[in-house]
Amino acid sequence: MKKLFAIFAAIMIIPSMMAFAAQKTVGLVVSTLNNPFFVTLKDGAVGEAKKAGIKLIVLDSQNDPAKEIANVEDLLSKGVAAILINPTDSDAVGNAIKMANRAKIPVITLDRGANAGTVVSHIASDNVAGGKMAGQYIAEKLGKKGSVVELEGIPGTSAARDRGKGFNDALKGTAVKVVARQAADFDRTKGLNVMENILQSQPKIDAVFAHNDEMALGAMRAISAAKKNIMVVGFDATDDAVKAVKDGKMAATVAQQPAFIGAKGVETAKAVLEGKKVQAYVPVGLKLIVK
Repeated sequence: MKKLFAIFAAIMIIPSMMAFAAQKTVGLVVSTLNNPFFVTLKDGAVGEAKKAGIKLIVLDSQNDPAKEIANVEDLLSKGVAAILINPTDSDAVGNAIKMANRAKIPVITLDRGANAGTVVSHIASDNVAGGKMAGQYIAEKLGKKGSVVELEGIPGTSAARDRGKGFNDALKGTAVKVVARQAADFDRTKGLNVMENILQSQPKIDAVFAHNDEMALGAMRAISAAKKNIMVVGFDATDDAVKAVKDGKMAATVAQQPAFIGAKGVETAKAVLEGKKVQAYVPVGLKLIVK
C-alpha cells in the first residue's frame, strides 16, 4: 500500500511541477530588433526576467504582421503562460491576440496598443502628451509661426497616431503650418529618403518633427547634405539622438523609458500569473531632452 501511495503521489506531483514550470515561461514578441529603442525594451525585459526567475523567450517580428502571428503561434505551441507583445501594427495584431485569448493565455501590450482582442494590461508612454510636448517646443522656438514637416511612423500603429495627434493639437491656435506630412515607418533610411524628397518639393522648411529618433536622424542627414539650417525634434531619446542633441545637431528629443517598459511588462506578467490584480493601463513618464 505504501508503494502504491508513493506512486500515486508521484503521478499527482509531476503534472503540478510541469504546470509550475510553464508558469515560469513568458514570451516576448518584439515588433523589430532592428531599432535601438526596441533593443533597449528587450534588454529591460530580459534583466527583469532574470531577477524574477522567469524564463523569457524573445522573438523578433521584423516589422511583419504575418511573422508576428507566426511568433505567437510558436509561443503558444511552446506552452508559455503569458505573452508580452510590442505590436507591429495596432490593427493587425488583433488576430494574434485573439489567438492567445482562445488559448486562455494572458496578453500584455508594450509601447503600442491593440485595436482588437483582449489584453490584461497596456504599458506605454503617453504618446499624445509626448507629441504635444514636441509641438509646443517647436511652436515656441519658431515664435508660433513657420513651416514644419511631420515624419510619421508606421501607419496603423497607436504610437504614430497618438504622437501625431499630440503634435498637431499643440499647433492649433498658432501660425505654424505643416507643409508636408509623410510616413517613413520609424526607419532611419526611409527618414533620409523621405526628407530628401520633401526638401526638393518644399522651398521653405523651418522645423521637422519625426515620430521617432531613427527618422529624425535620417532627416538630419538629408538636411545636412542639402546644407540647410532646419530644426529637428525626435522622439525616444535613443543614445544616438541624445548625443546629437548634446552636439547641437538635433534640437530636442522626447525621452521615453524603453528599459522600464520592458521590465514593467515582465513584472506585470509575473503578477498576473500569481493571480494579482494589475492596472489596465500603466503610463510611463516622459520628458524633453534639450541641449
